[in-house]
Amino acid sequence: MEALYTEEERKELNKKYRDLLKNTYQTLSVADKKKIRQAFELAVEAHAPQRRKTTNEPYIYHPIAVAKIVADEIGLGGTSITAALLHDVVEDTDYTLDDIERLFGETVARIVDGLTKIAHVKKEKDVSMQAENFRKMLLTLHDDVRVILIKIADRLHNMQTMEGMPLKNQLKTSSETLFIYAPLAHRLGLYNIKEELEGLGLKYTEPEVYNDIKNKIEESKEEQEHYIASFKKIIDKALYDEGLNFEINGRLKSIYSIRRKIVKQNVSFEEVYDRFAIRIVYKSDRKNEKFLAWKIYSIVTDYFTPNPNRMRDWISQPRVTGYEALHVTVMGPDGKWVEVQIRSERMHEIAEKGYAAHHKYKNGTIEEEGLESWLNKLKESLESPDSSAVDFVEEVKLNLFSKEIYIFTPKGQLQSLPKGSTTLDFAFSVHSEVGFHCRGAKVNNKLVPLNHVLNSGDQVEIITSENQKPRSNWLNFVITARARKEIKNALKHETKAIAEEGKAILKRKLRHLKLNFDDKIINEMTSYFKLKTSLDLFYKFGINALDNTDLKKFVSSRSNTIVNFFRNKIRKNGTSPQTKADAIDIKYDQLVFGDNEEHLDYTMSKCCKPIPGDDVFAFTTINEGLKIHKKNCPNAINMQAKYAHRIMKATWIDSSQQEHRVSLKITGIDDMGLVNKITQVISEMQVDMKGLNFSTSPGIFTGEIILVVINLKRVNDIIKRLKSIKGIDKVVRLNK
Repeated sequence: MEALYTEEERKELNKKYRDLLKNTYQTLSVADKKKIRQAFELAVEAHAPQRRKTTNEPYIYHPIAVAKIVADEIGLGGTSITAALLHDVVEDTDYTLDDIERLFGETVARIVDGLTKIAHVKKEKDVSMQAENFRKMLLTLHDDVRVILIKIADRLHNMQTMEGMPLKNQLKTSSETLFIYAPLAHRLGLYNIKEELEGLGLKYTEPEVYNDIKNKIEESKEEQEHYIASFKKIIDKALYDEGLNFEINGRLKSIYSIRRKIVKQNVSFEEVYDRFAIRIVYKSDRKNEKFLAWKIYSIVTDYFTPNPNRMRDWISQPRVTGYEALHVTVMGPDGKWVEVQIRSERMHEIAEKGYAAHHKYKNGTIEEEGLESWLNKLKESLESPDSSAVDFVEEVKLNLFSKEIYIFTPKGQLQSLPKGSTTLDFAFSVHSEVGFHCRGAKVNNKLVPLNHVLNSGDQVEIITSENQKPRSNWLNFVITARARKEIKNALKHETKAIAEEGKAILKRKLRHLKLNFDDKIINEMTSYFKLKTSLDLFYKFGINALDNTDLKKFVSSRSNTIVNFFRNKIRKNGTSPQTKADAIDIKYDQLVFGDNEEHLDYTMSKCCKPIPGDDVFAFTTINEGLKIHKKNCPNAINMQAKYAHRIMKATWIDSSQQEHRVSLKITGIDDMGLVNKITQVISEMQVDMKGLNFSTSPGIFTGEIILVVINLKRVNDIIKRLKSIKGIDKVVRLNK
């Protein structure tokens, strides 16, 4: 097999092997080093015939790179490095799992098996492959978290080397990365990897946006370095005089983070007010860590005024990921907001390497409870047999990757819940029976309803009643997986009981009308009443939502079957007025689809309201045909990640014939005659205005105008002209 590598490639392999062990060699045992060398040689031999499609490099470069990420960036040990080198061997070569277990032991074989199972996930009908993949990964995670850590490293290297892949594959892989892998890396405390995955994901899903922000960061690099130096100069001496051993580093926030702020705050790059982050990392023993952190905080705020709304104490109450630090946003030099992160060296290592560093510092204290608690919640979610893979992913992302709030019980115990949780979520987190019988709560000694949204620091007492039972509208305001699962199960049990009664009622009614109670008639009725299943039909009769009048209408419709048949025949052969209108619209169709530029029927999505000129894609829905979405639609990443096979390329070929409504939001300083100036600009540009609404509060105004335009260029021209009016601060297009 050696002959399959060139002399130059063999030299490169030796270099990569030395580089792999460079940072971990001193900490590895003799047995670990021997096992890693053995795994390296086996992988080199097994993958010898394989080449990477995009670069034609030896495939073995990939597992070596993954092993290096596992060793250096995640900080795992010999077993994980060995498994990373072998992670594709069983999947892609003739070696079996038994071979791996015989040569490297049961633990390495179990990890490789977990990685192979993920690779073998098959696409099921009507279920997202990514969602099923995710469920499988999390099942494996609960057995051995190292499986998922190596899988994240594998995905990171794939993203780093995706340049030569077809655009379609880049978009699918990147969307999946943003949808699944980046949040998972975040939840396991791998913040550096999470940032890189997010950045690379944005690079391929929105390349223009990515490159624009990247260029602006490059342009401001010198300014950034100068700013960090000026900040450091001011507090460096004060910290040194206190005898502290520390380092001060600074950086601009990540491209993805800046993009998120731009979208969330509806501002430009220049208007993102906290683009800088300063990090102070200090040496300390465990006993004095907290004291020194607050001492540094005190010194920093002596020189810079803090923003009281931007203070985060994750030392007293660490994040569930184990992350510890003090974060404070201060008014820095030149009147710019700066986020300052204060961490000990131990905290810094946990922030950089997450789970692995957690275990390094583990000593049986509360710090490990966060990860264990998360894994237990995960197990609870996995044990729900009824949810689809897609529903499962949504629940897991919502509950396990969300920001957390901390709630006090009446006895003062602290409990964490996802941000946005209600009193009913809290009731179910205490116990399912408490949730079932919850009829209200006292929050901070004040009576509140079940849908009251909780805030961090609230003290909650649940009020129960034996007569209370779950209701379907509860699902509208609970967000935790546990509460939703328990409510659904309870409602399903009740629905089945009512449906059984409804079935008996329907049977009697059909017998009275001299109709057979059989599958044919039940299917006809289910279809006629536009219901999904026969269970829904029986339930409707059980709760009297359907009665004798409805049943007689159904019987009457059956007698007109022949007439309806001929009417349908005529409709197919003839042309109704509506069909003619549709035909007229087709002549002005602005979009073509796929590489062959086909003309297909479509509708514009309501979630992002695209107009001609917007970057768009088509999404094939189950019931409504093709829906057009903007590429930066809030739902785009989810659709591209979960249903990549239903995404179709859409291209504008003409935008001069049809007109579209757009809404613009205008804000600025309240000034006499400003409305006249706005309407004058619109009139001069010969744009039809369909709506105008302005409101003022002391000193400022907010307005919304609805215009009819032909394309995106026209919208951008209008926005540019409006922004030039003195007193107008911001003009943004609304998705409505």
